[in-house]
Amino acid sequence: MPAHILLVEDEPEVADLLELYLSNEGYQVSKYSHGKEALDYVSQTPLDLALLDVMLPDMDGFQICQSIRKAHFFPIIMLTARVEDIDKINGLMLGADDYITKPFNPLEVVARVKTQLRRYRSYNPQGGSEARQHGEPEEQEIRGLWMNQRTHQCTLFGKKLELTPREFSILWYLASHQGEVVPSEELFEAVWKEKYFDNNNTVMAHIGRIREKMQDSYRNQKFIKTVWGVGYTIES
Repeated sequence: MPAHILLVEDEPEVADLLELYLSNEGYQVSKYSHGKEALDYVSQTPLDLALLDVMLPDMDGFQICQSIRKAHFFPIIMLTARVEDIDKINGLMLGADDYITKPFNPLEVVARVKTQLRRYRSYNPQGGSEARQHGEPEEQEIRGLWMNQRTHQCTLFGKKLELTPREFSILWYLASHQGEVVPSEELFEAVWKEKYFDNNNTVMAHIGRIREKMQDSYRNQKFIKTVWGVGYTIES
């Protein structure tokens, strides 16, 4: 069954061009120019990936991304003409998986879509039967923190934590290695499935976001602890 892609773009020429290229690759494309209509569609339709323009008539793409992440874990790629670093950081911290600036080559967009779909299928918790067959537990509980890999649910002292798929994967990996110090390089390569490069602050930014959601003070770290110059750990 072909992957189903949501395209939210208010420039007709850009939307039509992307739809053409994606359809030629065999993907099913549902196209919208307004955020509210797109969110209504998301709430009732299974999807595999979303392409979201940042600037839309009724709401921005970051708002759409944040709303989608409350209940869905498929990849999200942001499309925008704004190139400031803060925009990129905002998008990724809200749960976006990639970021493409305009003008772009539609072939690049297709390539990024293929990459995100491949990664999603390789470590999507909803389809993690291979990991469970190899003895990995479906649930973990550590000092009031409870996680379920199959349902992607996470609670802290009974209160639900709204984690993005990447945040969940980071926390799950650390919990699976409880008592060990996990180097940033290892954590990045395990979650992002990419080669780690020096001076990569991606892991640090995501850890900060997780701590914020857990209300875990940076100065008084209770759950995720930083081992300076090495990595991160959840102590036994």
